[in-house]
Amino acid sequence: MLTDMPRAAILLCLFLGFALAGCGFQLRGGSSVPEAVQPLALKCGPEVPHQLCREVEQQLARGGVELTGETGATAILQLGNFRQERRATAVTARAAAAEYRLRQSVELQLIAADQTPLIATERVNSAITYRYDETNVLAKQQEEKTLQNQLSGNLARQVLFRLAPLNQARLDALEAAR
Repeated sequence: MLTDMPRAAILLCLFLGFALAGCGFQLRGGSSVPEAVQPLALKCGPEVPHQLCREVEQQLARGGVELTGETGATAILQLGNFRQERRATAVTARAAAAEYRLRQSVELQLIAADQTPLIATERVNSAITYRYDETNVLAKQQEEKTLQNQLSGNLARQVLFRLAPLNQARLDALEAAR
């Protein structure tokens, strides 16, 4: 009976794996960038943190996107006008901040090599709220830094999701409309 248990668990895992693959399930972050806009160049404005720019680049690379310089690119993904804010959303009875909301946003634009806009300038946002304990300031500063990195990852995924709807038919329609 003991030997049947691992066999049943293996069969159950295989069945679930096939069921998920058959329904089209993809892991989060596995968004694909269409071949129609590759090779792609990434251009980050001076106000965009290096962490966010690197995160977008890594996500593109994980998605199998061919990255190149601006001169050899089919399209250029531009990131700019980065904003970050930290705002108290709840206070204690002593008027000290009990909860903060962190928010990051960045504008993105995708332009073809011939300067035709493929995606007009749009802003993507990411926000998170966390509790603040004034007696444990050092730990909360470290937590906030970790949350800022998490927000950068969320923004990077949103940027890639904005690229997903582009396909050759849509690009051809944009070309014909010019």
